[in-house]
Amino acid sequence: MSAGVRLEVLAPGAYASLQDGGRRGWRRIGVPWAGVLDSRLMRIANVLVGNAEAAPVIECFDGGLQLAARGGAVRVAVAGDATLEVERGGERVPLAAWRSLTLADGEVLRVRRLGAGRIAVVAVEGLALPVVLGSAATYARAGLGGLGGALSGRALAAGMRLPAAAASGAPERVLPLPPPLDGGPIRIVPGPQADHFTDAARALLVEAEYRVTAEADRMGVRLEGPVLEHAGAREIVSDATVPGAIQVPGNGQPIVLLADAQTAGGYPKIATVISADLGRLAGCRPGQVLRFAAVDAVEGERLARAAEAETRALLASVRPLRGEGVDLAALYAGNLVSGVVHALSDEYRPLPDVEHGPDGASS
Repeated sequence: MSAGVRLEVLAPGAYASLQDGGRRGWRRIGVPWAGVLDSRLMRIANVLVGNAEAAPVIECFDGGLQLAARGGAVRVAVAGDATLEVERGGERVPLAAWRSLTLADGEVLRVRRLGAGRIAVVAVEGLALPVVLGSAATYARAGLGGLGGALSGRALAAGMRLPAAAASGAPERVLPLPPPLDGGPIRIVPGPQADHFTDAARALLVEAEYRVTAEADRMGVRLEGPVLEHAGAREIVSDATVPGAIQVPGNGQPIVLLADAQTAGGYPKIATVISADLGRLAGCRPGQVLRFAAVDAVEGERLARAAEAETRALLASVRPLRGEGVDLAALYAGNLVSGVVHALSDEYRPLPDVEHGPDGASS
């Protein structure tokens, strides 16, 4: 890391924080995992800039994040369905996601908006952060992680400067084929307290549609849909929870816990989202409709292994970016021509009295 090289946050967007693989092994004493909501995005972004797969990254929601290189060149990469822009020499240039880019001193990267999903991850070459309980992940509720010191546990804000390495000068890298969108149902394993619900409620959970509400953050996602009826008491003696657990409070509307969730709770848990689908659920936008499908634990483990194999294949496909100076992905995706006309529109058809005479007959 170079002492003078920094990545300055010009604007944090909707919510941006420093995350990594999470703070594992401490839930027994009440410390949540935290860490990125979608580990596949983190691993891809880090490999694109040459970091270790679980190195700290910037996780952001929707658009609005703006970052500027200060004191030297900084290499960054964005994973996610994001529309990007680079400001250099007073001009704004579109940039495709799923690739690395070296920002020269003073150049600005903007995450303008996201397409599918609400999460994007920005990796920074050589981003070095203090480690607390084995992780640099920001956990705002306990003031852990992030930049450390007086800024411990703080989400990113304008003016913060992140310590980065001077860009290595290695060839830029690209992920040729980003992971396809998966619109299938979210797979769940029933339990551990499925017997606290009526047969009708258990059936509804996998037959009905549920909508993601605006109450969705790093702690959990509230869903709305048909009421899931409790068979008995609506609360239990508090017991352990894990990210992916689907709690059902007294109003019968499910809550899916995510990385920053509490480690224990008193709402019965009707099912748990399998690890292979948890990142996909966390990326659902408010208003998006989803369905659940039940699998058993054995199938959930098989799907987790399959998802890991897919991720390994994606990471292995990362290659040097050819044709520096021309970003073909952005070129093909961009609308490069203004003032396009439709050759068959009425405006450009020959006048009747020119080719066909006043009565429309051929002359």
